[in-house]
Amino acid sequence: MAWPPDWPNAEMSRMVETRSYRWHVQQAGQGPDVLLLHGAGAATHSWRGMLPRLAGRARVCAMDLPGHGFTQTRVRGRVGLRPMAEDVTQLLSTLGMTPALVIGHSAGCALALEMARAQGLQSRLLGLNPALAPFEGIAGWLFPSLARVLALNPLTAPFVARTTSAAAVARLIDSTGSRIDAEGMRCYLTLMRRASHIEGTLRMMSAWNLGPLLEALPDIAMPCRMMTGARDSTVPPATTRRAIESLPAATLESVAGLGHLMHEEDPARFSEIALTMLGGAGD
Repeated sequence: MAWPPDWPNAEMSRMVETRSYRWHVQQAGQGPDVLLLHGAGAATHSWRGMLPRLAGRARVCAMDLPGHGFTQTRVRGRVGLRPMAEDVTQLLSTLGMTPALVIGHSAGCALALEMARAQGLQSRLLGLNPALAPFEGIAGWLFPSLARVLALNPLTAPFVARTTSAAAVARLIDSTGSRIDAEGMRCYLTLMRRASHIEGTLRMMSAWNLGPLLEALPDIAMPCRMMTGARDSTVPPATTRRAIESLPAATLESVAGLGHLMHEEDPARFSEIALTMLGGAGD
């Protein structure tokens, strides 16, 4: 078994083979297809509270994105936004899924929009704290360069995995502005102690180029309901607002009292919002 037996919703887990990856996928339910796309550094556990709720009225799929969690890489070098959109689209084809609704968190929201732009995805999008702005100023060149250097150093990921403590993970989660449950903290600690997960996250960030997507936003007609947590200190809501203004069919709402991981803080609320959107998917 690639995932721990106590992983959230482990009974829904299986491995799915495609050309480039051996994916860790969680699927459940019957009905219209719903796709869940987590953000950088996360995995299927991010949807632990939402997936079972949604599965009562939909066929729901979550996966560990390339380089993350328990998904195993077969072809190295396929990193960045465009290759990831191609690979997730191939996985959907393998699974026989045509999403009526995509729920994307942070970088997962950018991934959904890239799938609409370049892969012809036609669905509605619920974006949770969407990461739709490049790093500004000195971080614009320093952070991606630093991530690239760290990712290429074979000692980085094993060192981080070996030295990460529960206290360090708690500080990291606290920096997002969110307060999550003990199960979520345990899962993030498990991930941070996996060298493959650390390496995959760094490689993803080092090659994450939003430029073509941001230029194309005015041409993306995907109906989008974007939501930001007022306490989010990871993706500043102001930067999200500027990007959302370019999307012709998008709305933006702020949610008081929640941070970057707001779907983990209040899964019931966002499940109800998603099901409401799904109910109108044929409008």
